[in-house]
Amino acid sequence: MSYHRMAEVYDRLMKDAPYTDWVSWTKEVMAEHHPGAKTILELGCGTGEITNRLADSYQMTGVDLSEDMLAIAANKDKRHQIQWLLQDISQLMGLSGYDAVISFCDVVNYIVREEQLLSVFKNAYSALQTNGLFLFDVHSLRHISNDLVGQTFAEVYDDLSYIWFCDQGEEQNTVEHDLTFFVKSGELFDRFDETHKQKGYSIDFLKEELRQVGFNILDIHSDFSYNSSIEGDRIFFVCQKV
Repeated sequence: MSYHRMAEVYDRLMKDAPYTDWVSWTKEVMAEHHPGAKTILELGCGTGEITNRLADSYQMTGVDLSEDMLAIAANKDKRHQIQWLLQDISQLMGLSGYDAVISFCDVVNYIVREEQLLSVFKNAYSALQTNGLFLFDVHSLRHISNDLVGQTFAEVYDDLSYIWFCDQGEEQNTVEHDLTFFVKSGELFDRFDETHKQKGYSIDFLKEELRQVGFNILDIHSDFSYNSSIEGDRIFFVCQKV
């Protein structure tokens, strides 16, 4: 799923996102399982908020399908010289030897076809060196059904407004996000619409797919906790290439 005009307003919509928590969790896991790591590849890096924060400690590469998002990310990169790549994460090319691959902010939920999901996992595996880590998160099925499907969200600012409908998708455990934006342009407001689709996956299904690729699952966390738990809104996987 590629963001289009939504890239213009993405950072404002995500201003309260827990980027600091993603970065802290990543560093904690890396310190425990791969303390000598130097290089990280981020799949679905968006506007580079996590990428840039981690670049203080690691050599970062950010991959995204949206050229607009990458342009914003690169503009933020004033001192780290991060490598920004326009690629589909289900069809990665030319990437290998990384100490870690990360994919956060429910990027994996945007992979709505199971065969594509397996490709993403295979690509993450191929991009890693032996003993490298693959860290990612997904929405829990409970969170999708209880907190997303059937909900409507809206915000109004002086120069930006949006309304966001979350509807049940055609398939089980899927959700369709229909968003309408009004962005001030001069004295008028410019309207644009986007539709995004996400799919939830059970923990058991994800474990099976990861093991099929060859990953060893070191741990499963929830909601930025470092303790082993699968009860939460956001589920984190810690996997290792063996």
